[in-house]
Amino acid sequence: MIVLGLETSCDETAAALVADDKRVLAEALLSQQAEHRPFGGIVPEIAARSHLDHLDGLIRRAMAEAGVGFGDLAGVAATGGPGLIGGVMVGVMTAKAISAVAGLPFIAVNHLEGHALSVRLVEDVVFPYLLLLVSGGHCQLLLVREVGRYRRLGTTIDDAAGEAFDKAAKLLGLGYPGGPAIEQAAKTGDSKRVPLPRPMLGRPGADFSFSGLKTALSRRVAEAKPAGTADLAASFQAAVIDCLADRTANAIAMASEDVPPTALVVAGGVAANTALRRRLEDVAAAGGLRLVAPPLKLCTDNAAMIAWAGIERLQRGLTDGLDFAPRPRWPLDPSARPGAKA
Repeated sequence: MIVLGLETSCDETAAALVADDKRVLAEALLSQQAEHRPFGGIVPEIAARSHLDHLDGLIRRAMAEAGVGFGDLAGVAATGGPGLIGGVMVGVMTAKAISAVAGLPFIAVNHLEGHALSVRLVEDVVFPYLLLLVSGGHCQLLLVREVGRYRRLGTTIDDAAGEAFDKAAKLLGLGYPGGPAIEQAAKTGDSKRVPLPRPMLGRPGADFSFSGLKTALSRRVAEAKPAGTADLAASFQAAVIDCLADRTANAIAMASEDVPPTALVVAGGVAANTALRRRLEDVAAAGGLRLVAPPLKLCTDNAAMIAWAGIERLQRGLTDGLDFAPRPRWPLDPSARPGAKA
């Protein structure tokens, strides 16, 4: 079983072919970072136009690299949301067209489910497991019971962790994307040099908040600079990691009262941060779990995870009609309380 996966939810245009024996047959990806860097963040219209300009060529390239045709496919999967709606529409309509012409099943994949299941492409992680999903647009703790079955234990009430890194990097003049820039600058800084708050730390539950931390950093930057950029970056990174670790420890306890998880999984772009991974290893061990993280290339947005999620859904008979409507918001746990970020 081979599935073509398409990813266009944000600023990465990607196509990949993945087999059900976990072989990634081909990947083609185009980053838009250079197009958005002058603006210090992602411009939705620029992102959508770039997806439209490049997706067809990336599909052709991936198909040629894998040496397969549409007749060799078992289905075509595309990110159906959540994300920037213009980009999501490009991927969904392209997948629908291939599905209609080639007579293939169409699978609309929740982008968050792509991240949630990406670890199973490289490791035999058994359900249920606890997932910390940290990216530019999302920060959640989820109990992954099965494909399509999720319980959200916590989410951000304002900024996502990756969004906070981007804003902090802009404040410090470190450029875009912010996560790698902050991590690099922090390597030579003193994480205890600048006192910064740890929002929600020590409180019950597993929700996150990073807006106040960002505001505190902006005030420190506006001061007479008693510390350099490296110290500010290191202190900010340490504060974010403290918050993520505290909330994750709470979620492990919460999940264990429901269905004891088999592992702690971290996914999403921020999961590429090596300092965060080291801290989460300690958190997982304290909770009697092992930490499992996908390879770095599967942490950022990619089409291989979408193709794999498509395979997992197709194996369970979960396909979608061509009347599927792209979604800018699409919570994995529809029963989760309203008012928090999906």
